[in-house]
Amino acid sequence: MSNKPGKTPFPTKDQILEFVRDSDGPVSKREIARAFGIRGQDRSRLNDILRELRAEGELDRGKGRRFAKPGVLPRVTVIEVTGTDRDGDPIARPTGWEGPGEAPKIYLQENAGGAAPGIGDRVLARLNPEGDGTYNARTIKKLDSAPRRILGFYRIVGDSGRIIPTSRRIKTEFHVAAENNGNAAPGNLVEAQSVSGRYFGLPEAKIVTVIGSARDARASSLIAIHAHDIPVDFTPEATRDAEAAKPVSPNGRVDLRDIPLVTIDGADARDFDDAVWAEADTDAANKGGWKLVVAIADVASYVTPGSALDKCAYERGNSVYFPDRVVPMLPEALSNGLCSLVPEEDRGCLAARMRISGDGRLLDHQFVRGIMRSAARLTYEQVQAARDGQPDETTTPLLDTVVTPLYGAFEALLSARKARGTVDLDLPERRVKVDDHGHVVSIETLDRLDSHRLIEELMITANVAAAETLERKSAPCMFRVHDQPSVEKMESLRETLAPMGIRIAKGQVIKPALFQKIVSEANGTPEAPMINMAVLRSQSQAEYSPANIGHFGLALRRYAHFTSPIRRYSDLLVHRSLVTLLDLGKDGLGPYDGQQFAEMGKQVSFTERRAVDAEREAVDRFTTIFLSEQIGAVFSARVNGTHRAGLFITLEETGADGLIPMSLLGQDRFDFVTRSNQIKGRETGTVFSLGDTLTARLEEANVDTGSLLFSVVEKNRKSGKSGKSAGERPRQGKRGRKKLPSRQKRVRNSRK
Repeated sequence: MSNKPGKTPFPTKDQILEFVRDSDGPVSKREIARAFGIRGQDRSRLNDILRELRAEGELDRGKGRRFAKPGVLPRVTVIEVTGTDRDGDPIARPTGWEGPGEAPKIYLQENAGGAAPGIGDRVLARLNPEGDGTYNARTIKKLDSAPRRILGFYRIVGDSGRIIPTSRRIKTEFHVAAENNGNAAPGNLVEAQSVSGRYFGLPEAKIVTVIGSARDARASSLIAIHAHDIPVDFTPEATRDAEAAKPVSPNGRVDLRDIPLVTIDGADARDFDDAVWAEADTDAANKGGWKLVVAIADVASYVTPGSALDKCAYERGNSVYFPDRVVPMLPEALSNGLCSLVPEEDRGCLAARMRISGDGRLLDHQFVRGIMRSAARLTYEQVQAARDGQPDETTTPLLDTVVTPLYGAFEALLSARKARGTVDLDLPERRVKVDDHGHVVSIETLDRLDSHRLIEELMITANVAAAETLERKSAPCMFRVHDQPSVEKMESLRETLAPMGIRIAKGQVIKPALFQKIVSEANGTPEAPMINMAVLRSQSQAEYSPANIGHFGLALRRYAHFTSPIRRYSDLLVHRSLVTLLDLGKDGLGPYDGQQFAEMGKQVSFTERRAVDAEREAVDRFTTIFLSEQIGAVFSARVNGTHRAGLFITLEETGADGLIPMSLLGQDRFDFVTRSNQIKGRETGTVFSLGDTLTARLEEANVDTGSLLFSVVEKNRKSGKSGKSAGERPRQGKRGRKKLPSRQKRVRNSRK
């Protein structure tokens, strides 16, 4: 469309993006049109460009249909006070945050003469952005705040009661009057609500529920469950329906019982929802190819739309796994019983029959509703040992007919994965082992075996087949989508990797292969763990949606979760849609379920994030309890983050995270340099950077909050720009240890 003489040229996409980014806050489409003189039919062109910028992750659209670069807050907005910093100044976050990742941190400046805001207070504030992604704010008006729920430990201090919050974000204690203590005993884990009033500067609270003794070794999981509102109890109707369920009938099902399907899971797994099998394809047209069967527990036959079981499963969204317990999505009668593919018992299944080529391409696939019988329950370690020439009495008879063909198919699928250029990060998984009494006996890093990757590749292939089947017929599908990294995340990654000598050119096309090249070249180097984590943090959050945008990390055009309906509601929805589409029964989707997939996608994405946060919090608390008996011990550690609060480190042996405050970095005054993400000493020139290795001493293990504080003993001379050691900090006070604040600020960045 050409411009008429005298008409303002239509802006380019880059010009529109630059205008929005340079604005003080989010701007409306009308403001953009006015700035560029866009009128009439050209408004539709503007709509198209704004839609493209949103799809590319360059812009976010917030409330009031206003546009901004991702993570930008309005100049004036409502914020909620969540805690205080080390100096006692309030810290807040925007209410109703819907942006990617964690909400920006807001430092609230108190108005002279005004009442100091308390935890949970909501205020209308004017924000001023800082260069490091945080904001300073000044109160315009204090708003009415609903009573805030507080989870914490009840203590007696002097003659009055106190609540020590379990949340690291809440940096203040609460006073509890005698009439508000709910008959709690000192040391109890309690739930309370904030009430109006203050007691010598402390906010007031009223105990509403006594949860249990804080001395219980299992309190770590209870805290995480309670703090994240994870449903635990099933309704009586759901429990009754699960216990009354009967085995499925083989009538009308494809009989798969002559196929030696096996389950391969962790040694501590209690539910088995997927079984696998492979054999060489004898078709001459598919030389070197393989036939595969991935059979999945037929949960849809027991959990039907709108039933009591369905409502409970949807509320949970997924199972949640803690070191000492599981909060299942389905009652145990199903999750560990009729839906678990235990050996030598008939089980209903939904099976994907597939053929792949010698280079791992998916050639064709068919879904059937079948009846199967698992030939064996195997562990990853068993299968790997058999592959490595050390079969046991269970795997010996299965070696030639089951194990070897599975590895043959795996090699083919691995070729396809490499050809796609997927992002394959090497991120060690931490496992906390507890005894029967809930006490931590060890913390170990799990080895990633080829047997783990074998199952992963087979599950990915079945997931792709499910997505292809549903998309081909335009049937409702709950896709597992993963967008490419935003411009801001790529810029942050550039800044993180630059000090390590890794350069990412601006303006280049962002593909998964770029990230894989970065981590592959770092493999085996001291910086590899830090680089893998930096690449992980640069990725967008994967989520569930009926709108397919592909899966960036796996380099797949279409992808859906199909393989774990016992523990993921998203997979149950995919099963139901397949049942309806392929006319495999009457227990598929409800009449209007397909229309609700967008809302359902938001729910299961939320419950997934909730589970991840709760699981991580529980592991941190168990780890803190485990290390609390090692105060004063020294550990090898690596710097995983820098901040004006200090260094965030990860211990090499246990994977535990902790903070080294600025005051404990060494005999110097240190400054945080925003541009280089480094901390530098003013006199010694000592530099701390991401990826540096050092020796750290454990100074405090706060069991109440699950946080760890360290000091620097020695910095690795090879890991910094200056090559100078931070040196030993003198020990002070009784027993030679400097007294530390009870809680310190800790920042976590995590992305799945």
